[in-house]
Amino acid sequence: MQLQLADLSYLAPELTLVVAAVILAILDLVMPKQWSRQSLGVVSLASLFVSAGFVIYWMMEINGADGAGAIQLLNHSYRVDDFANLFKLLLLAGTALVVFMSLTYYREREIPHTGEYYYLFLPATLGAMIMTSSGDLITLYVGLELLSITSYIMVGLRKANQQSNESAFKYIVNGSIASAFILYGMSFLYGMSGSTNLMEIRSAIAVFDPSLSALVYLSAFLMIGGFGFKIAAAPFHAWAPDVYQGAPSPVAAYLATVSKAAGLAILFRIVFNVYYGIRTEDMPIYNDVFLGIAVIAAASMVIGTAMALRQRNMRRLLALSGVANAGYLLVPIAIEFGDPSFSVHFSNFTEMFYYLIAYLLMNIGAFAVLMAVSRSAGHEEMKGFAGLYYRAPYTAVAMTILLLSLAGLPVTGGFFGKIYIMLGAIQVHYYWLAAVMIATSVASYYYYFAIIRQMYMRSDSEHPDIALNAPLCITIWLCAALTVLLGMFPRWIIQYIESIYSIWHDFFIVP
Repeated sequence: MQLQLADLSYLAPELTLVVAAVILAILDLVMPKQWSRQSLGVVSLASLFVSAGFVIYWMMEINGADGAGAIQLLNHSYRVDDFANLFKLLLLAGTALVVFMSLTYYREREIPHTGEYYYLFLPATLGAMIMTSSGDLITLYVGLELLSITSYIMVGLRKANQQSNESAFKYIVNGSIASAFILYGMSFLYGMSGSTNLMEIRSAIAVFDPSLSALVYLSAFLMIGGFGFKIAAAPFHAWAPDVYQGAPSPVAAYLATVSKAAGLAILFRIVFNVYYGIRTEDMPIYNDVFLGIAVIAAASMVIGTAMALRQRNMRRLLALSGVANAGYLLVPIAIEFGDPSFSVHFSNFTEMFYYLIAYLLMNIGAFAVLMAVSRSAGHEEMKGFAGLYYRAPYTAVAMTILLLSLAGLPVTGGFFGKIYIMLGAIQVHYYWLAAVMIATSVASYYYYFAIIRQMYMRSDSEHPDIALNAPLCITIWLCAALTVLLGMFPRWIIQYIESIYSIWHDFFIVP
């Protein structure tokens, strides 16, 4: 139960970000004002790569011939397992792309404290990594708040921009309410079980007196509602369009991808460890929790797609697209547990993680293109993409690839991600959920192809040429190329994830 000095080596990925954030904060204070802060972005980017190196090292140790399996600290308060490591690599990769595409882009007049902009990504990502490894409600909440509070600050970094200030205010108010919901739900679990450990809570729920069933349900749906806000799932999504529109573009991309991935990871771990298989005649919590998640998934797909149909502001459109995609990503969580006998032999975690990789790439790439186009056009409306093919043909081709992936058309990572999730829903007889996926995917063609139509039409008014700096150009084409590779070799990636991940090995439950 005690944390030894040697155990700190298991926390090397997280400690790397802590040390780097402190060093960058000190450097930002002592550097003369006339010196460029872009070097801090390079150091921040390097620290993310070092942290990823430590994650890969521990992944190899866990899965090596002499590996001891998952590592746990302080009675499973913190776990270093394949589930957490896979998510950490995804979080670090997403953050690295966001930081990289920001290099040399923002000027002091746009973000007065450019140094802070670069190193604030580190504690935010640290919080996300803590969430993925948490096996205890306390560590989970600490990671959640570290991610949330840092995100509130990053959204409001453009202090001279009124819209950014308004977005930050809305985000902190709504985010605080969501955190309160989560904490309130956790307090019920602690009060009924006498423990904050997920496995001990699960054991206590299995033998609860039926008279406490109302509190069990209340705690479950309070937490699901709170996490629904964090991943921008309907009906908890109203904040997303306003916040994405007011935040700096890379920060909006970060919230749409990295923050969403962290929320999905911890929702997966909590729901599986606490509620999986808990079902009695008086308290069918197992069925009801996962049915609730399925309903939220369907609502997100329908509401996100319907609201995006009439949207012409690109930031808000991408935000609503993210709401629909939150629904797609919730489907594997809902169907994973719909049939216990089936789940023992089959895991939809792989399908969810595959689509999450594709979602991260196509969203960060789309935001990178939007950054370039909006700076050229002077606004963020869809009409700014008019004639893009004639002004920047290679950028238009890359954006076309990313949009086809978002729409779920072959041969892209988004297409196979949706196919795998839909087939999983059909295999466990969630036909209605698969039907919603198909219908909303087809409906989304309308607004994705509206952007493509704009790009390949000549504009009525002359727009200036698109100016792309090297980091932004590399980010766009890296995301587009990897999206195509995901679509060309999907089975290789699926097999690799399945070769190192196991439900029973990476979650501390008793089968």
